[in-house]
Amino acid sequence: MTAPGSRIQPPPPRPAPDLLDGFRTAATALISDNMSRIVGAVGLQPFHRAGHLVGTALTVRTRAGDNLYIHKAFDFARPGDVLVIDGGGDVSQALVGEIMMTYAKTLGIAGFVIDGAIRDAAAFRAGDFPCFARAAIHKGPYKNGPGEINVPVTIGGMVVAPGDIIVGDDDGVVAVPAAAAAAVLQGVRAQEAREAKALADIRAGTYDRSWLKAAFPQA
Repeated sequence: MTAPGSRIQPPPPRPAPDLLDGFRTAATALISDNMSRIVGAVGLQPFHRAGHLVGTALTVRTRAGDNLYIHKAFDFARPGDVLVIDGGGDVSQALVGEIMMTYAKTLGIAGFVIDGAIRDAAAFRAGDFPCFARAAIHKGPYKNGPGEINVPVTIGGMVVAPGDIIVGDDDGVVAVPAAAAAAVLQGVRAQEAREAKALADIRAGTYDRSWLKAAFPQA
C-alpha cells in the first residue's frame, strides 16, 4: 500500500542496543532540557502503575475511533518497539484495551504512546506495561481504516518518526531522533552530574546562587 493515508512502510534500522540502554535511566525532564525544552508530547498521562518506558518507535496513524491499522501494526512489531499511535487526539472512542495490551506484551512490545483514548483503564493501572494516553472511555473502536504504519506522526504536538527513541516517565513522553540520540544522551549525563552537585551543595549549605545577581543587577 503506497497511497498517502493508506500505506504501510518498512521499518527503519534500529538504534544500537547500548544507545537505547543509555536512556533507561534518563529522565524525560533532562532529555527535554537537552533538546532546547521544546520537544515532548503535551496532554498525555501515564495509565500504568509504574515503569520507565524506553524503546524504538513503531508509528501508526489511524482515523479517529478506528484501530484496524493498530492491529495490523502488531505484524511488524519487534521486541522493544513502542507502539506510537496518532489518533488525532480524539477521546470519544478508545483505540486499545486490555486484550490488545495483553497481546502486545506477548510480542515484547515495550509500551503504548497514544494521542487518543484507551479503555479497561483498571487493567492498565494494575500492571507495569507502560501506557501513555489522553483519556479513558468505555466506548470501543471501529475496524474500518484507513491508516498508515511507519510514517511520521504527531503526538501531542510532538513529531515522531519511525525509529525514534521513545522515553516516558511520570513527567511525560519525549522522542529523540536516532541521529541525535548520542549527543542528547551525552548532554543528559553532563546535566545529571551538575544537578547531583547542586543537590549535594544544598544539603551542605554551599549552594551557589550568584548567577541570580545578573538578573537583578540593581538589587
